[in-house]
Amino acid sequence: MEQGKLYICATPIGNLEDITLRVLSTLKEVDLIAAEDTRNSIKLLNHFEIKTKMTSYHEYNKVEKARYLVEQMCSGKNVALITDAGTPAVSDPGEELVKQCHAAGIAVTSLPGACAAVTALTLSGRSTRRFAFEAFLPAEKKERNQILTLLAEETRTMIVYEAPHHLKKTLQELYETLGDRELTICKELTKRHEKIWLTTFSQAVSFYDQEEPRGEYVLVIEGKSFDELREETIREWEKMTIPEHFAYYAEQGMDKKIAMKQVAKDRGISKRDVYGALLEADL
Repeated sequence: MEQGKLYICATPIGNLEDITLRVLSTLKEVDLIAAEDTRNSIKLLNHFEIKTKMTSYHEYNKVEKARYLVEQMCSGKNVALITDAGTPAVSDPGEELVKQCHAAGIAVTSLPGACAAVTALTLSGRSTRRFAFEAFLPAEKKERNQILTLLAEETRTMIVYEAPHHLKKTLQELYETLGDRELTICKELTKRHEKIWLTTFSQAVSFYDQEEPRGEYVLVIEGKSFDELREETIREWEKMTIPEHFAYYAEQGMDKKIAMKQVAKDRGISKRDVYGALLEADL
């Protein structure tokens, strides 16, 4: 028997007109739609008069339900995967189903469409060449602090999702950890009350102290500049004397000339300055 196929179908993040013709035809033609929340997705299907049978597939049943869906595809049925909004399997339980499909030799294809992260990035006015997608920060305190520490050193543009009832806390934590960076706050993307605000953490924290957040948010945050990163590295090396810095490399078996060159590079000084300091120390 010929196996079925998994279709990863992007759905609108707000504006229903953002659904693609290919997704609409696929949702009508497959045997089963796996939806994150069937109560939410039925509104979409009813709007486009799609009668295909649905089954729930979410964070709390993703492993066992994925096995069931794989069995269905092994028996020849085609399955479409949709999430509440946007592209499935991106910070989404759908990634488990995709893994299990690949492990079982089931063909997987993705039907591109709306994605809040990419939509926000293109609207943000921030650098788009390199970016890091963080989605929602972890709720568990230790893991959250670890992620925040990593983000503080990130040089790429960062994308973070947040719900309105957690926005104030998240902005304050990012401000305290990353400093007063520039960011763009994107609210209610593609919807009637869409808002794009280029601001800083200090301005945003002050604003939301007075205003209650409403709607869904995407934060697009400026990464640390390479110049800033280099200055921090130099400050760390300067905690050592030049002779101590040289000894650090020499003790690793590095050739003296190469070690002197590396010390000069680390500290942003000339090789002559390094040589002079070493002469004074009789090294």
